[in-house]
Amino acid sequence: MSILNESYTLANSVEIPKLGLGTWFIDDDKAADAVKAAIEIGYRNIDTAQAYGNERGVGEGVRTSGVAGEELFVSTKLAAEIKDYDRAVAAIDGSLEKLGLDYIDLMLIHSPQPWDDFRGSDYAEGNRQAWRALEDAYQAGKVRSIGVSNFQQQDVENILSTATVVPHVNQLLVHAGNTPAELLASCEGKGIIVQAYSPIAHGEILKNTEVQVMAGKYGVTVPQLCIRYTLQLGTVSLPKTANPEHRRSNAEVDFVIADDDMAALRELQYVDYGEHAAFPVYSGK
Repeated sequence: MSILNESYTLANSVEIPKLGLGTWFIDDDKAADAVKAAIEIGYRNIDTAQAYGNERGVGEGVRTSGVAGEELFVSTKLAAEIKDYDRAVAAIDGSLEKLGLDYIDLMLIHSPQPWDDFRGSDYAEGNRQAWRALEDAYQAGKVRSIGVSNFQQQDVENILSTATVVPHVNQLLVHAGNTPAELLASCEGKGIIVQAYSPIAHGEILKNTEVQVMAGKYGVTVPQLCIRYTLQLGTVSLPKTANPEHRRSNAEVDFVIADDDMAALRELQYVDYGEHAAFPVYSGK
């Protein structure tokens, strides 16, 4: 499982493991055990959010894992609804308290709009205020790196218009079937590392015949192919699972997808999220 030992270097020289564990949909009372089990098999990158409601459990798992904090990379996200400086400051401190950690390795603005107005109104000033709160937390050493999530190019440009720190990360929906090439290139040009969440398309990609055939060609599972795809795009891959066997197999991606197959996966259009389309990030907005 050598991928668990590999990392990228953020613009501020902080190392971020290439493969992480997403914890969306893992209940708070189950999060500690899931995180500890993941760390035990070698995961070092753990991703949560205020909106997941499991920061307490994730923090407990990290603290009781038996692995030193400096060897782990813990991310969380500022709730999408927080679009002013004072509430953002309070929420950052709230995450530190819930996690029970001395610092957070990465904190992101979860979305440029509140979830009930996703891709709707312009919250430009609110995002600049939330970003200023993250910058202040970064300068104070409360967080080691800062970034954004679900931010399109115009949203990033808005942050940069007043920023003193360029976002270190943009966490985006990226998977075979949904490869935002222009946005990925824009982030790369700015030195922003992209984290790919839902690299298995919230499970729906398992139904895709074309991807099934390609996975068979490499003698791997569809999830393994999809995770490897996002890694070869140069992104951090964040598959989420509470299943112990899936956690293990998701890390067994030490193979290389050939250039022609990478090109085919880039061109693939598959954004059918089934019942999950009700969630804003899968709604196609």
